[in-house]
Amino acid sequence: MTEVATTAAAAPTATALTDKELSPEDERVLIRDIALTAEANTKEGDFFFLITQKWWQNWIDYVNQDQHPNNNNNNSDGSSSLAGNSDSNGSGISKRPSGIDNSDLVSDGPVEDANSEDNVEIHDTLLEGRDYVLLPQQVWNQLYSWYGGGPALSRKVINSGLSQTEFAVEVYPLRLQLLVTPKGDRSTIRISKKENIGELHRRACEIFHLNLEQVCIWDYYGHQKHALMNDMDKTLADANIQMDQDILVEVLNNVNDSALSGGTSCPDNGFPDKEATSALLEPSKSGLSIAGGLSANKIASRGYSAEQSQNQTLGYPSKESDNNLASSGVITRGTFGGLTGLLNLGNTCFMNSAIQCLVHTPEFARYFREDYHQEINWQNPLGMVGELALAFGELLRKLWAPGRTPVAPRPFKAKLARFAPQFSGYNQHDSQELLAFLLDGLHEDLNRVKHKPYINSRDADGRPDEEVADEYWANHIARNDSIIVDVCQGQYKSTLVCPVCNKVSVTFDPFMYLSLPLQFTTTRSMTITIFACDGSALPSTCTVTVPKQGRCRDLIQAVSSACSLKQTEEIKLVEACAIRNHLIHRFLDDSFISLSSIKDDDHLAAYKIQKSAKSNVLIQLIHRRQEQETSDAQRWKPFGTPLVSSLSCDDAIRSGDIQTIVQTMLIPLLKEGIEHSDDSDPNTSEMATDPSDHGSGEVDNNCASTSTSKVLPKLPLQLIDEGKTCIDLSAGDEKAIDVSAASPIVVYLDWSSKLLEKYNINYLENLPEVFKYGPITKKARTEPLSLYSCLEAFLREEPLVPEDMWYCPQCKEQRQASKKLDLWRLPEVLVIHLKRFSYSRSMKHKVETFVNFPIHDFDLTNYVADKRSSRSQLYELYALTNHYGSMGSGHYTAHIKLLDENRWYNFDDSHISPINEEDVKSAAAYVLFYRRAKSDTSGSGVAGSRRARDRTSYKH
Repeated sequence: MTEVATTAAAAPTATALTDKELSPEDERVLIRDIALTAEANTKEGDFFFLITQKWWQNWIDYVNQDQHPNNNNNNSDGSSSLAGNSDSNGSGISKRPSGIDNSDLVSDGPVEDANSEDNVEIHDTLLEGRDYVLLPQQVWNQLYSWYGGGPALSRKVINSGLSQTEFAVEVYPLRLQLLVTPKGDRSTIRISKKENIGELHRRACEIFHLNLEQVCIWDYYGHQKHALMNDMDKTLADANIQMDQDILVEVLNNVNDSALSGGTSCPDNGFPDKEATSALLEPSKSGLSIAGGLSANKIASRGYSAEQSQNQTLGYPSKESDNNLASSGVITRGTFGGLTGLLNLGNTCFMNSAIQCLVHTPEFARYFREDYHQEINWQNPLGMVGELALAFGELLRKLWAPGRTPVAPRPFKAKLARFAPQFSGYNQHDSQELLAFLLDGLHEDLNRVKHKPYINSRDADGRPDEEVADEYWANHIARNDSIIVDVCQGQYKSTLVCPVCNKVSVTFDPFMYLSLPLQFTTTRSMTITIFACDGSALPSTCTVTVPKQGRCRDLIQAVSSACSLKQTEEIKLVEACAIRNHLIHRFLDDSFISLSSIKDDDHLAAYKIQKSAKSNVLIQLIHRRQEQETSDAQRWKPFGTPLVSSLSCDDAIRSGDIQTIVQTMLIPLLKEGIEHSDDSDPNTSEMATDPSDHGSGEVDNNCASTSTSKVLPKLPLQLIDEGKTCIDLSAGDEKAIDVSAASPIVVYLDWSSKLLEKYNINYLENLPEVFKYGPITKKARTEPLSLYSCLEAFLREEPLVPEDMWYCPQCKEQRQASKKLDLWRLPEVLVIHLKRFSYSRSMKHKVETFVNFPIHDFDLTNYVADKRSSRSQLYELYALTNHYGSMGSGHYTAHIKLLDENRWYNFDDSHISPINEEDVKSAAAYVLFYRRAKSDTSGSGVAGSRRARDRTSYKH
């Protein structure tokens, strides 16, 4: 960081202005342009600078004061804007800020890494958006040249994310404790997690004045030698080095001594006895590492990072230790335990909320406070060698211990990061994803099955569901048997049906939690334009309600009911994308096509025709009109929506038959008051309005244009036969037409200007969208969504997505089968995840819908497919996690009911406060924890009796 610090130091120490002082607007525009350019070109190794949020907000108010008052707004996410919107109220004139003052970011304590080129330490508890903003180096340089001040706090850009393609600013580099053996010296250093082990060797030798040949370095996590760090090109992140952990620098007595022996003059922990004791007792400082992501289009401070909930003020101690009381919220009096908070280590609210819910699950609280060590599976290759279970058990005991001193979950956090690198660092994560990992990891660490047998599950083959379900569950228990299975695992029935051969596949699978979709409705509205081929009515739009995950058969059925379809009629459905160049290329004949493939901005047409018979043939009427191509040339080009009818091929088809059918279809479009005679238009003929025997239906006598006294114009029709020959159908009525029922008849109607005057063709040109978005009604905004509705949507039959096709063993091909889930066996503790977050390639979205979930008497009796059970299917809510704010910049809390007190509490990291039961429900509810009502709570009887029952058969 020398280069950056030098650049900053070269700037004037007082406010420096150009000869002509810039206006606030000039400053705003210049900084905005510099910021956008800098962030668009950000690359690894660039520097960003921290500036105190207070000074930044003052500058934002200053440069935005000239904006129109109507433009000011308070950004709900806490960000400040360079786009011209001010956070000030516009009532006064903001003064030009004085010099940059970052002193409130700088720690008052001694510099931990005296050997660092950047000798300024910042507070451990800073949060982006609340305490500071990050600005590219070019922006800092410009602001510094105008205002001066300091100190300069530069941080490097690193690659982050699983793909290592995202950029983040490493605000808090790793803080490592270097311990030298056998000398006993120690030193604290700051080093980027992207530096390699070779750089760590160099820094250690420089600090302790050693030669590279003299030392070997160990990963000394937990004061145990885990790995010899001798791969000099490996990064510290890849080596899984954690914040505030120890690194053992071992000095060899002889350069040729083997480092793998751990040294000859040290005990097993690598330290002389006295030094080892003092090192182990020394409390480590909180390492709050925030690697904030960059925004390509926003330089202003982002929202209150991840730990600022709405209408809350959180206490952040400047220094923490494991015994730090800090400002820990309320201290609740009483004799009951379980009211101990968890300190926030920096964006760890997601972890704290999930842990508190698990810790306050009565079955887990009882289990982990007893001697569970005998059930640890030390050899399970799928587990964490018991370390996760031990760390969780230790943390649970601390939280249930007497007293109210908040606990710093650093050991658990470090263990979590070691076995689940996706949760390492101090970025915000999904609380539910962590919960899923914890439940699965604890299960594997505590699996009572030491040697899992290989079991090949048989297909149902028509056997009773009860027999198949018990067999699947027995097979599952034979391989998976733990307290997690006893308490949290249930079973559901999965039914797949092949849409081609109707092959049915039934399996029974275990589940740890239910992820329910948040759909305000499980249906969707679709608007279709209906065309009657019998001339009985004008084209009309019809809006129907169909299942969101339905198929074309559902839409056809809904349209048939809406338009009062006769038994002799059927619907032909066409999607606008299939009407290319005003020609129909395909019909939606496959009743299994998923409606999700029809988008809201598509256009649909439905044609009422006579039911198809083997001898019937479809007629497609294509409209054409003249368009000027050059100054002296015109061309007939298709336009509008084609019309469809049918006629029988049993008798010979004449040109007059087709003429009559087309005239019949167009009768509703004939303008009122239009009467014709043979001499008024060469293209008119006196024809009966009743359709011939080849017609497709009867004409509605109420239709305004169906008066038998009127003479319909003879239409200029041309037919294209199978040989691509053009046949003029207006030349005579008796000309025989050779057609085949295998392919439709395509007829072109050329609309002359005179003919256009006689018909209203607006109905043919503009089809409405399937769904037109409009303003959300007040009712739609406030109507609560029931948890039962979410469960029904989860259990509803729906087609598999194309990316998840099913291999049909009967067809021996991949099929888009329909899938139906049913609850079969419910656990003692039912965990329900409300799917508030959705992800796509281009965006992330959070659903803020309020879900009305029951606190008492959550009755699932009607949703359990196995009717043999006599056990109560009523559940009581006892805990839930909440997520406030937007994705990536929100805050997690937990609401938990202490069953001994029968009282609800809000767990907000280290802050705990009582709440009323009616305040438990909110739109922030994310993961719900339900417990079976009136279940046996006597010791381990629940788990033990359940295991005994499930190992044999499911009898009641």
